[in-house]
Amino acid sequence: MIDDIADGRQVFYDIYSDQEKLANRSKENTGLFFFRGKPEAPFAIVSPGGGFAYVGSVHEGFPYAVEINREGFNVFVLKYRVGQGGRIATEEMLLERGIVVSYETIRRWGRKFGPAYAKQLRRKKPSHRDIWHLDEVVISIAGRTHWLWRAVDQDGYVLDEIVQNRRNTKAAKRLLIRLLRKQGLAPRRIITDKLRSYGAAKREVMPDVEHWSRKGLNNRAEDSHLPIRKRERMMQGFRAAGGLQRFVSVFSAFRNLFVPPHQKRSALSIHIHRLRAMEQWKAMTGMLA
Repeated sequence: MIDDIADGRQVFYDIYSDQEKLANRSKENTGLFFFRGKPEAPFAIVSPGGGFAYVGSVHEGFPYAVEINREGFNVFVLKYRVGQGGRIATEEMLLERGIVVSYETIRRWGRKFGPAYAKQLRRKKPSHRDIWHLDEVVISIAGRTHWLWRAVDQDGYVLDEIVQNRRNTKAAKRLLIRLLRKQGLAPRRIITDKLRSYGAAKREVMPDVEHWSRKGLNNRAEDSHLPIRKRERMMQGFRAAGGLQRFVSVFSAFRNLFVPPHQKRSALSIHIHRLRAMEQWKAMTGMLA
C-alpha cells in the first residue's frame, strides 16, 4: 500500500454516494482500503469488528489483510464509522453478489461455530505461582440487574467468567469453586476489591491462599471489563443472561489467543505472538472445517 501511495495510485474507495451519506449518517466515512496483489489474483474483503472506524480498520483489519496480501491476493479492508456502519456496509456488499446476510445470520454463525472453536483453543497451563485477580461488573439485561464475575491472572489471561444475579458471598463462592475445578490447583494469591464477600468465600473454599484487597491493586481485573463494555455498546445491550454467558465464554477465549500478555510489550514480541496466534487459528479452523 505504501508503494501504491508513493506512485500516486488510489488506495481508498468510497462505497456510497454523497446523496446516500446525507440520507444515512451511518454511511459516512465508509469505504475500502486496497492492498494490491498479483495481477489476475482473487480478491478478498476483510470486515473487522472494531468499535471505532480507525481501530476497526487499522488495528483489527490491517494485520489480516497484510497476511492475505503476502499470498498474492488483492485485499480490501472495510472502514466504517462507529455504530452499525460496518454491518450495513457488509450486508449491502454481499447483497450485490446475491448473498443475503443479516445480523441474525451472523449471530447464528457465532452461536454454532464459536463454542466449537473456543473448545479447541489451547488453554494456558496453570501454576502454583499464579495470581488471580477477581472482580465483578454490573450489567443491565431487560431491565434487571446482573453481575458478570470475572477472574484473570497476572498476565491478563481470562480464567473464567460467570453471569449471576447476586453480588454476595454465595456468588463469590460459586466463582471460586468453578475456578478451582477448571484450573485444578489453587493460586499463590488472590487480589480483589474491598467487597467483603470475597474474603468470606475465600475462607470457606481456599483458606490457605493469600488474599490482598487494597485499593488500586485490582486494576488488572477492572481493565479486563473494557472489551466487554465496548461490545455491549456496539450490540446495544444484551438480551438475556444465557446469551451473555455464551458470548463472553467465546469472546474471551479468542482474546486470550490473540491479545499478547501484559509483559510482552515490545514490537517484536507482539509481532511474534500474533504470528503464533494466527498459526494456531489456521490449524484449528482447518481441522474443524
